[in-house]
Amino acid sequence: MSPAVVVEDLSKEYGPVRAVDRMSWSAPAGQITAVLGPNGAGKTTTMECLEGLIQPTSGRAEVLGSDPWTAGPEHRARVGVMLQDGGLPNAAKPVRLLHHLATFYADPIPVDRLVRELGIDRFASTPVRQLSGGQRQRVALACALVGNPEVLFLDEPAAGLDPHARLDVWDLIRDTRDRGVAVIVTTHSFEEAERLADRIVIINEGRVAAAGALHELCGDRSLEDVYFGLTRRESAR
Repeated sequence: MSPAVVVEDLSKEYGPVRAVDRMSWSAPAGQITAVLGPNGAGKTTTMECLEGLIQPTSGRAEVLGSDPWTAGPEHRARVGVMLQDGGLPNAAKPVRLLHHLATFYADPIPVDRLVRELGIDRFASTPVRQLSGGQRQRVALACALVGNPEVLFLDEPAAGLDPHARLDVWDLIRDTRDRGVAVIVTTHSFEEAERLADRIVIINEGRVAAAGALHELCGDRSLEDVYFGLTRRESAR
């Protein structure tokens, strides 16, 4: 079976700056792939290529067998995206917003279920502009999930959440994986990567520094030790 997400010799240049430098990795369906790397390593640029937000300079970015940059609405309906800033309309109320979004999909996840599982019912009538950071994170995650996607991109999904809410979100992400969805999580949290990921991709200076299952990358070392060893060594060149 082909991977759900393929990055092959991918490059993205902004004038003289090469933000992504011939990067290659893949993500299978039914697994959680965590992407880690320092700020400026090329994580966000790579995700934006895969989400169809920007066009690569060269190489291949493929999601569900299609080029995200040229794909039509049928493809986009199969992909869920949670951006770091949320992109939520400030005047909207969470449950009303989710019901509205659900009408755009052929087979949405029931809104009441998402509201209950993410605890959104506790602030259902509060406008987005008045929500806390953690509450916005929950709504943004629900918006990414409501279309029942086959591929799910999550940018720092547990940022700003209290410990109990973080565990609830991780459980929901695992449940999504177990339905056969390819979940790609970008994170700065070693704990999040260790607890969630089936596969880990460490990016530095626009390239893949290491990729594989946690036990393959780390052996008897911690992910934190491996990460700093790779990124410091690469940065020193």
